[in-house]
Amino acid sequence: MIKRLQKLFPSLIKRKDIQPDAYNKYLWYILEQDNIIGIAKDEITAKDHELLSTFLRPYNRQLPQPTHQEKTWMERIQTNADQSENPQGSAYRFVYFSIQKNRIDPLSFKEAIETIFQMDVPILWHSEYQGVIIEEFSETKGETFSYEQIIDTLMSDLYVKITFFVGAVLTSYHDIKLQYQSLLKGAEIASAYSQKSVLTYIDIVPYLYIEDMDRTKRKYIRESILRETIDDQELLKTMQTFIQCNLNISETAKELYMHRNSLQYRLDKFFDKTGIDVRQFHHAMTLYLVLKSE
Repeated sequence: MIKRLQKLFPSLIKRKDIQPDAYNKYLWYILEQDNIIGIAKDEITAKDHELLSTFLRPYNRQLPQPTHQEKTWMERIQTNADQSENPQGSAYRFVYFSIQKNRIDPLSFKEAIETIFQMDVPILWHSEYQGVIIEEFSETKGETFSYEQIIDTLMSDLYVKITFFVGAVLTSYHDIKLQYQSLLKGAEIASAYSQKSVLTYIDIVPYLYIEDMDRTKRKYIRESILRETIDDQELLKTMQTFIQCNLNISETAKELYMHRNSLQYRLDKFFDKTGIDVRQFHHAMTLYLVLKSE
């Protein structure tokens, strides 16, 4: 169907391919399997729109019009602005976000974010539920926000699930395009390996090592490390929870509704079967990478 429509409307574009500042120049329609396409408003007549709406469902959710500040940031990123343009002493960071689909209007989300920050906040939208917040600081050591607290506020006020991937604090525009692309890649990796609502660029470093290994090598390492426990999901879950609880016996036992002695027994059992003492940090780190590399 898309190919037929493209013959009639050459401007047809998929939503995932659109630049944020051009989003509102299109009329949007939902195809099969929730695919969304756009047709330039200046290429479609009222009669065309009425006809298309009889067999395609119009998609009316619009993105906020880019502000002057947001357009400036987009230009910096697209042109890879030189380091000399950055005012001395200023700092910023990119924060990727993903909102639960079809649960909140982008305008409402932007208003909620600006209410929390108590200032205008540049947001570069990739779609109506994904984008990048640009958090600016007046000084290099300016106050940074807790995104765990922001999520709590948004969920209590808007009843919407959201995830954040928080980039590093940057002090120049040197290689800004690379920094931006690295953030997007990091967010993609974070979503593949973790279910946490907030992750930082530091959190994904172990996953980068996993990504660099091919599947055959990962499989070999996993089998050689886990040995006969590889299919013991209950035991592996215990080990993973112990690591997630920072190797704390009491906290892990509470999380698993288990007696401390029972947990100690499982840790010993895993050591006997694999030679890995997960109570030691370097063993725990090795096991963490192996468990995440499945």
